[in-house]
Amino acid sequence: MTVRRLLALPLLGALLTGCGIRATEVPTDFGAAPSGVQCSLAGPDLSTQSSHGVPVQVFLLCGASLVAVDRTVRVPDGTPDARRRVMVAQGLLDQLAASPSAAERSAGYTTRVPGGLGVSGPSPKDPDDTLRLSTAPSRLTSYAVAQLVCTLSDSAATEGDGSVVLGGPDGGPLHRYECTDDVREHPGASQPPSTPITDH
Repeated sequence: MTVRRLLALPLLGALLTGCGIRATEVPTDFGAAPSGVQCSLAGPDLSTQSSHGVPVQVFLLCGASLVAVDRTVRVPDGTPDARRRVMVAQGLLDQLAASPSAAERSAGYTTRVPGGLGVSGPSPKDPDDTLRLSTAPSRLTSYAVAQLVCTLSDSAATEGDGSVVLGGPDGGPLHRYECTDDVREHPGASQPPSTPITDH
């Protein structure tokens, strides 16, 4: 039996080596294994949702890209369309500025949209789909603008064509911003592509 055990040891070592496992007597600590759930929630995060309201999605930062998460925005029944657009937009801004839930933070989600950001509808000479922010987009970080553009551009606050007309307060310049694949994948690289609107 002793001889058999001695012969079996090299064979066991070879098998372990073949599996990519190297036997060692030295304690090692390489930290936790990489997690496969980064930027992925196990299920609906009920702490960030309400049973009443309009279902919406907002884009949060996770890793180096933007990821959509579910939210709700409250809008009273019977609200006129123009007012409804602004209320949805304000609700989206509030959701973006709010700290992600504990589950979202654990999964790596963050936001760069500052708190206290307000939104209003178009000025008299603006296009009908204009949204004017209380802080001009040019004064926000590229991350924040990317979050805002991608969240607003495909929501009930806009025409849903992948773009949104944004401007600052007091009749400042307007731009039509687009949420592209590149913006979603690299939100901090530069400001989202935009086209100035001059006929207002």
